[in-house]
Amino acid sequence: MSTAVFEPGADVTVPGAVVTLDSAPALDPSVAGAKAASLAVALRSGLPVLPGWVVTTGAFTPPAAGGPALPVEAELRTAWSAASAGGSRAVVVRSSSTVEDGRTSSMAGIFTSVLDVTDWASFRREVDTVLESAKLVALADAGARQRARAPMAVLVQPQLRPTVGGVLFGVDPVSGRTDRMVVAASEAGPAAIVGGEVDGSRYVLSRRRVVEGPSAGPLTAAQLGRLRTLARSAAQVFGGPQDVEWAFGDDGRLYLLQSRPVTAVGASTAGGPTFGPGPVAETFPEPLSPLEADLWVEPLRAAMRSALTLAGTTPKRRLAASPVVTTIGGRVAADLDLLGAGDGPVSIVARLDPRPPIRRLVAAWRVGRLRAALPVLAGDLIARVDADLLAVGAVGGLSDRELLGLLDRSAQGLVALHGHEVLVGWLVPAGGAGTTVTAASVALHDLAAGRAEGLADEDIVVRHPSVLALVPPRIGPLVELPPSVGIPPASPAGADPDPAALRREALRLRARWLQELTARAAWELGERLAARGIIAAAAEVRSFRRAELTEAVRTGVAASGAMSAAPSGAPPLPARFHLAADGSVVPAGPTGRRYRRSRHAGGTGAGGGRGSGRVHGGSGPPEAGAVLVVRTLDPTLAPLLPRLGGLVAETGSMLSHLAILAREFGVPTAVGVDDAVARFPAGATVVVDGTTGQVTLVDEHRSGAA
Repeated sequence: MSTAVFEPGADVTVPGAVVTLDSAPALDPSVAGAKAASLAVALRSGLPVLPGWVVTTGAFTPPAAGGPALPVEAELRTAWSAASAGGSRAVVVRSSSTVEDGRTSSMAGIFTSVLDVTDWASFRREVDTVLESAKLVALADAGARQRARAPMAVLVQPQLRPTVGGVLFGVDPVSGRTDRMVVAASEAGPAAIVGGEVDGSRYVLSRRRVVEGPSAGPLTAAQLGRLRTLARSAAQVFGGPQDVEWAFGDDGRLYLLQSRPVTAVGASTAGGPTFGPGPVAETFPEPLSPLEADLWVEPLRAAMRSALTLAGTTPKRRLAASPVVTTIGGRVAADLDLLGAGDGPVSIVARLDPRPPIRRLVAAWRVGRLRAALPVLAGDLIARVDADLLAVGAVGGLSDRELLGLLDRSAQGLVALHGHEVLVGWLVPAGGAGTTVTAASVALHDLAAGRAEGLADEDIVVRHPSVLALVPPRIGPLVELPPSVGIPPASPAGADPDPAALRREALRLRARWLQELTARAAWELGERLAARGIIAAAAEVRSFRRAELTEAVRTGVAASGAMSAAPSGAPPLPARFHLAADGSVVPAGPTGRRYRRSRHAGGTGAGGGRGSGRVHGGSGPPEAGAVLVVRTLDPTLAPLLPRLGGLVAETGSMLSHLAILAREFGVPTAVGVDDAVARFPAGATVVVDGTTGQVTLVDEHRSGAA
């Protein structure tokens, strides 16, 4: 394949007002702008590019003294007629500034492009709109004034009606891994993804297989293979990984719509975004099997992506590139930078960029409208989920096909529940004021009642399904509830729980119920596959991916090598870390002997006042007044809270179940305390300030249980 690129000083004919994309002048970014010039290079190199015409950067520039004026209007009319087939089809009118699509900054979304231009008058008007967009940027951001004066060309192409389209990154822009490609796809097309209208389905591809992707996404295996080929070809043509907009037309052909260098790639030495288990550790404190990750992490990822898209506070391409939530050795972590919980530096460009405040203003407007509608919408969703759950009945009475359908429908329900939970969470008062009722507190009361009645764990779950809030989801034969340690007190007298917090807790509990339903459906399928001799034991079903399970159930054959390795003893993830190019975890944040020996640590105060006690050690229940120091806020710790003198966690949020419940019990709590487990060993005496988040080491004496 040739790698045609424009070389400054090349002998080309002085262009007119409009040039075709396959002409020599279109290869020159100073004439055609960077976007159109890249497409011209791609077209000449044999990549699948739609035909196009470029209104050159000199088309509307006043001619030099004595020079002839370019015949702009006549050439524009000719170009429009050719692109629109005499007005019978719509065209797109796209910006092509000389400062777009560079190797260090894409300037993506800065300038204007217009879709579905259907007549000559509209076309002529939109050409001026695109040209004027450079001036608008200069007015919006004085710091970008010099760049905004750069010449602007206009690219005109036929409007493609894609069956599916999106964005393709020829390298993983989060980890910097060059052996990975990231695809965001939607049947709404690439404009809907980059414009933030939809979140799309996300795929991570290696050279030969799908590393991560939806079980029933919009792309076929053949289409993914063609995208791999396009990514490799584009990298060869342009000399490095590309950020590509692409689409499949209704004729089945794949088209490259735009290609620019991938900017802001995570460094191979563990650069890029900061990840951490904090926002998701309470829900998934232990490693998940491949099937559990497919059933529960995928819906959570889709819901969080949708919520971030709706908020409008995240750059579209940054959101498309991020996994949002990912699994490493079965352990779940979130993109902390994307969720605003990271500790990465703020660049100078970000400080000067006026767009984030504008996006936050738009988000505030949206949330303002949602404030009135969300309680009603959430209430309707809760009622629907309750009705659907009551209608299911025992999973043992369902056919294989019905069980597979139940897994699919439950995934959709989880997306809705998680999405509403995130949105409602925005309305909860900062600091957790009024949030004194949680699903966990209700569950503790019900657990104590069930234990008092002498019921077995399974019978307690049937009688009081709220107790599922105390255990993380797991595919298995039985639910094992934590021991009940005393009956927790009722909510403080006169407490007025915030309605948004109550809605959020109700949504959380329904999500947990749906997770339990899918866990039981999956286990039932495992038992049936084992009974038919398709797998050796029911537990092996946990090692299937979702698509592999469907295939085994429908065909009666487990494909050779189909089952993925289930996590076994995966070590806990650091509170904050980066991913190196090889996918390994590199801790982020302060480390080292001096840091660990510091007598003070600061996190986020989660309430409960101020208290002190010895750090609990060993596996038994803590003594009354002990301080519990943990990596994550595991829901199984809830029964221990009434006995504690303090709670310290390396991860977590003040709005997590455990933090809220600790406030209810008056337990001083600090979350997000770096390296707390290593810094505050068992037997040491510490002071925990639930207001400031400060944890102070008073006495380093270690108990024999340590």
